[in-house]
Amino acid sequence: MDGVLAGLAGGVMFGALMAMMGMLPMVAMLVGSTSPVVGAIVHLVISAGLGVLFALVVPAWSVAMTLVAGAVYGVVWWVLGPLLIMPTVLGMSQMVFVVDTTALFSLMGHVIFGVVAAAVLVALRRRRARA
Repeated sequence: MDGVLAGLAGGVMFGALMAMMGMLPMVAMLVGSTSPVVGAIVHLVISAGLGVLFALVVPAWSVAMTLVAGAVYGVVWWVLGPLLIMPTVLGMSQMVFVVDTTALFSLMGHVIFGVVAAAVLVALRRRRARA
């Protein structure tokens, strides 16, 4: 459950950036829609899953180590998600591994996702340890 909450927290932060940049309709295209609301839901479902995976692979390290791991995790998913998986699934093979201004903003969002998810995970783990 900690991973789900951590992923959702990171996803909300990143999702706000995506909404401001008008990127949610492209996320919605993964499920055959162009609705920003659908895009937000898809984004949050993915975020929750990635939060669970992060919680499974990152042990109870120090705060600093976990935050660094979160930033690295965000970079890894930036490469896998918008640079590889998304253009491939959407049939835009010419966009695979294209790093343009939009991709760089996406990198920033993915790093924010990872750091926020890591911070929330640390807080939830500490709270659980005290209980």
